[in-house]
Amino acid sequence: MAEYLKRGKPAEERSADNAKVRATVEGILADIEARGDAAVRDLSKKFDGYEPDAFRLSQSQIDAAMSQVSVADMEDIKFAQTQIRNFAQAQRDSMTDVEIETMPGVILGHKNIPVQSVGCYVPGGKFPMVASAHMSVVTAKVAGVPRIVASAPPVDGKPHPAIVAAMALGGADEILCLGGVQAVGAMALGTESIEGVDMLVGPGNAFVAEAKRQLFGRVGIDLFAGPTETCVIADDTVDAEMCATDLLGQAEHGYDSPAVLITNSRTLAEGTVAEIAHLLEILPTAGTARVSWEDYGEVILCADHDEMLAVANDVASEHVQVMTDRDDWFLEHMHSYGALFLGPRTNVANGDKVIGTNHTLPTKKAGRYTGGLWVGKFLKTHSYQKVLTDEAATMVGEYGSRLCMLEGFVGHAEQCNVRVRRYGGLNVPYGEAAPRRE
Repeated sequence: MAEYLKRGKPAEERSADNAKVRATVEGILADIEARGDAAVRDLSKKFDGYEPDAFRLSQSQIDAAMSQVSVADMEDIKFAQTQIRNFAQAQRDSMTDVEIETMPGVILGHKNIPVQSVGCYVPGGKFPMVASAHMSVVTAKVAGVPRIVASAPPVDGKPHPAIVAAMALGGADEILCLGGVQAVGAMALGTESIEGVDMLVGPGNAFVAEAKRQLFGRVGIDLFAGPTETCVIADDTVDAEMCATDLLGQAEHGYDSPAVLITNSRTLAEGTVAEIAHLLEILPTAGTARVSWEDYGEVILCADHDEMLAVANDVASEHVQVMTDRDDWFLEHMHSYGALFLGPRTNVANGDKVIGTNHTLPTKKAGRYTGGLWVGKFLKTHSYQKVLTDEAATMVGEYGSRLCMLEGFVGHAEQCNVRVRRYGGLNVPYGEAAPRRE
């Protein structure tokens, strides 16, 4: 049985924290629904100290923000967006419309149709998440979404230039300087000045993730992408410095970012704990990373690779860094995670920022039933059918009539019977099933 050398907060404490978040978000969304723009303005002033004439940026404001981004930074943004766009396009190309003749005269098919309007949330609390604009806006654009609204909170009392640049270059049709629950609430519910959207996407803190959960059904969402999680699966083929660096590299996201080491090496486990203590003395973001590590960090010692695999699938972490003597074996057998990062040359930060895969990924064990954001999340697969001949209408109608009557749906059966009578010339009494042919 796996041995925990370090545990995070007890489940009961995490549950109590979640309950407080739920109640807070519920109140904010109700206020937005009741008071619209007035509520959004009050919330923006309260949480961000920001109260502009309008939350939607004008073209002149967008141009002014972009002019503040250095040429070098702009080139880096463009490079990252090219990688993300190329991979998203490859994914889109893999999704084809289908039309087949399943039997003579019967045509079945499906079409992949873009969601018509999407709200892309870009976090900007402790860190301005420029990369999140690439991940959502660029991918939605590749999918063919006609209206893309992108929103990020103000940073230092104004729109963040690099985030605005990334949104604009990515193809956003509307850019809002608005953060937190008030942003996703306004985009989903609509206000006097902000037209509602059909779907919300993008990561965020616990409050944003909970807002998306509560809004799901009124609008679509991509997935539950809350506070960052990372898991390192490692054996003695790597050292403690590598493991500690990869754990703290994600723990710095926020005060509630789980970081888990799963290993079969006691030496590596103990060495990683010691190295983390050392790095926390020199890491500039240690004030945040230390809290995450103390409250949410875990070190799990397993007997062998099979147990490491079982524990990792149960943890179902958002980011899973695999550094072992059998990385492809984990790729073959892992089934519950957000994204895999295979081998010591690979790292989560590259996936977060530039390599091309999407960084909006499932958290809180949602990897058990969904993958991350990708071009397919913005597409709806709709089926259709055509019956082209009298013979097909009659034959399918006879089966349909009997199967409807089997369930007691007389009205349904009549939809089939009227075709059997009209196109097959058969006398099927009203309210009866079509007879079986000899």
